[in-house]
Amino acid sequence: MSTPEETLLVITNLPDADSAGRISRLLVEQRLAACVNILAPCTSVYRWNDTLETATEIPLLIKTTLARYPALQAALTAAHPYELPEIVAVPLLEGLPAYLAWVGTETADRHP
Repeated sequence: MSTPEETLLVITNLPDADSAGRISRLLVEQRLAACVNILAPCTSVYRWNDTLETATEIPLLIKTTLARYPALQAALTAAHPYELPEIVAVPLLEGLPAYLAWVGTETADRHP
């Protein structure tokens, strides 16, 4: 079971649909995320190595728990194709209790 203060929304961006799908499945299969939403492509504008860049990226919205976040961050960092991936975790203030409980159940570490 998970409460709002134990549930996180993690945001990252991927360079293409293939890597977005692969990483989403990996996180859910490993029970590091209860659900990953693969959003429509967006345009990102940022400075990298003193150069202004514009890129099309695929945003992911990842639902997990505070307890699973360290493992999720490690797996996401290892699988991510970017040298410095955006991985931002946002704590929840409120949420449907049954949904939050489901996130907790689906991300529970099932190793003895």
